[in-house]
Amino acid sequence: MDYALRVKMRSGGLMKKISNELKIDFYKDMLLGRRLEERINQLYFQQKFSGFCHLYIGQESVSTGVTSALRKGQDYVLTGYRDHVIPISLGLDPKYIVSELLGKRTGCSKGKGGSMHMFSKDFRFLGGHGIVGGQTPIACGVGFKIKSSGEDLVCVCFLGDAAINQGQFHEALNMAAIWNLPVIYVIENNMYGMGTAISRTCPLENLADRAKGYNVKQTCIDDASVLNIYTKMSEIIENTRKNPEPHLVEIKTYRFKGHSVSDPANYRTKEEVEAHKKIDCLHILETDLIKNKILNDEKVEKIEDEIQDKIDDAVSFAESQESLKIEELFDDVLIS
Repeated sequence: MDYALRVKMRSGGLMKKISNELKIDFYKDMLLGRRLEERINQLYFQQKFSGFCHLYIGQESVSTGVTSALRKGQDYVLTGYRDHVIPISLGLDPKYIVSELLGKRTGCSKGKGGSMHMFSKDFRFLGGHGIVGGQTPIACGVGFKIKSSGEDLVCVCFLGDAAINQGQFHEALNMAAIWNLPVIYVIENNMYGMGTAISRTCPLENLADRAKGYNVKQTCIDDASVLNIYTKMSEIIENTRKNPEPHLVEIKTYRFKGHSVSDPANYRTKEEVEAHKKIDCLHILETDLIKNKILNDEKVEKIEDEIQDKIDDAVSFAESQESLKIEELFDDVLIS
């Protein structure tokens, strides 16, 4: 893979090479997401928290590549319940993620959302959503707000591959098309909806083809390298800003863990998982950075140590914080 890719930068209309510094930033962000999820997995089995927990391990290039093409803190982002890493890529400190998981008042959702309902007003991350596809119509509302306010912004809505079979996804895509809303729906196609291969529930080779029925633009990114994703998403996002209308993007990726931490993933062979690990987006980027002498083994080890320290600090912070009080459970909750 040649990582000397070029992205269209709207500065004088010139094509500029992605800087080595930005490539290193991508690597740090992906590594932080990977190591954070690995620690969260440990915390779960140490019974530090319970309930549902869905890990992002293997999909980090999607989060980093897409969010890096956004105006962080200005553009809006939503996703499903595999939602620990995306807010980190947007800039949220991991200590607020871990605090949320442990039910602490300092959690990003005040300890009430848990694993599936992360949220950050500051970074305009409008939540992980526990209902499959439930975020797709909400993204329409965000897009309508952007358009009616005349803002130069976009809304990116991440969803899993199985969510494209939900009725609300189709209703949202249809509505976004009719109203020309600046919403970019990003399908993270990790090949499985829970334990069922997407090929068994959808006859399409490319899930992005669902856009054709609604006269919506579509893009399929089948090379999940972070720079490839960043390059293509930069162009899509810029075009959406200039010409507000929806766009359906499919990014083909793979999760190395089961659907959730309680899923042994027996529906996949070891050979299949190992084959995908050979094209692990994180390891490919690291290898290429070393090959092109942007990093060396010593610098990689230093980055690893810095990230481990950051995660250790996040866990220590979270464990030292006050738990949510019983009398606070219904604060900020709408009860009809």
